[in-house]
Amino acid sequence: MCSSIVRAVLLLLFVILFSAESLIAQTVPREFDADDDTRFPNLPYYSYGRGLGLTTPDSTYQLNIRFRMQNRVTYTDNLDDDYSVIGEIRRLRLRFDGFVGDPRFLYAIQLSFSPGDTGTLQAGENLNIIRDAVFVYRATPRISLGFGQTKLPGNRQRVNSSGALQLTDRSINNALFTIDRDFGLFANYSNENPDRFSYNVRAAFSDGDGRNTARSNGLSALTGRLELMPFGSFLNNGTLFEGDLVREQTPKLLLAGTYHVNGRAQRSRGQMGSVLFEERDLRVLHLDAMLKYQGLAFMSAYMMRTTDDPITTPVTGEPGERLVFSGQGYDLQLSYLFPSNYEVIGRFSHQLPDSEIRMAEPERMQYSVGLTRYVWEHALKVQGEVTYETRMFPQAANTDLLYVRFQVEIGI
Repeated sequence: MCSSIVRAVLLLLFVILFSAESLIAQTVPREFDADDDTRFPNLPYYSYGRGLGLTTPDSTYQLNIRFRMQNRVTYTDNLDDDYSVIGEIRRLRLRFDGFVGDPRFLYAIQLSFSPGDTGTLQAGENLNIIRDAVFVYRATPRISLGFGQTKLPGNRQRVNSSGALQLTDRSINNALFTIDRDFGLFANYSNENPDRFSYNVRAAFSDGDGRNTARSNGLSALTGRLELMPFGSFLNNGTLFEGDLVREQTPKLLLAGTYHVNGRAQRSRGQMGSVLFEERDLRVLHLDAMLKYQGLAFMSAYMMRTTDDPITTPVTGEPGERLVFSGQGYDLQLSYLFPSNYEVIGRFSHQLPDSEIRMAEPERMQYSVGLTRYVWEHALKVQGEVTYETRMFPQAANTDLLYVRFQVEIGI
């Protein structure tokens, strides 16, 4: 019964994907904008157009408006005859950016409205509508300084927008080891050239408690990231989106690492997660690589979080524990974009929690296969994905999970 349902869903999924040709046939191909999104290299910019922009005749200010949404339906089966089908608006974002008074004085605002983005409002917490609200001073063409709330310079998959992904969501390792958004001070130095060795340096001094926090400990987190491009920079800011949509004519390679220290962290995953009973000092390491050449793209990532004691208990002596998610994981992702703008993607993820928390957090292995049809690059695409996951417990039977997902993404 289960296998027949899965086959039916898969058949429907791929029929829908290929039926997108009726829409694609009426779409005029769009040119890439090589200058787009270079002003804020640490923000989640992904599209190649400029949205709907307004600039005053005397160029005293500029306002650019963008939106994007992800509509999806997911069939989930835990392989014991219990399954569900859920339709949802996974993401709905509205973005504004531009400058005021001088092109060197830049701003970026991003708001989120879907339930998955805002979460459930809890006592003592702020509503998570605000994702980005940052002022950036572009001191020179290579140096920019930011103040406000935005993404920390973490792993490549997190820094890239969720709208620039090849599969319908980020990996399980990104979900648990990412450092995400924070409020603080940001500095970026970019030295990119398409024909020679290039590099970028990112740094942040932030509060460590995540976006829209109601319980800040002050500026207690430090983040540094180094990006190396031995064969020169990618075409059209190709590090900011997954897949080789521009079909690089020469191999382009990114090697990068991030180190993050979060002192007195109050949440189980630093900037995200449940509130701990006791503060902990967290250390996070991210290593990632990206290779693109003639439609072929390969990505790999290693992530690790450590702390001296991942288990926190109530100070009153009441029963119960809350855990820091400490451990490590890695991702491998391979894809090929056909000239027809169909892309096949495969990803493998392995996640291994530390031994101290293994009784509560299982070891996980996840296999994903996807098919994407790019109608208008990442701004309009149709995606299908099949993912199989195994969760391994030290003193219990393994559990398996299968989901099949269809998603449409559109934005400007």
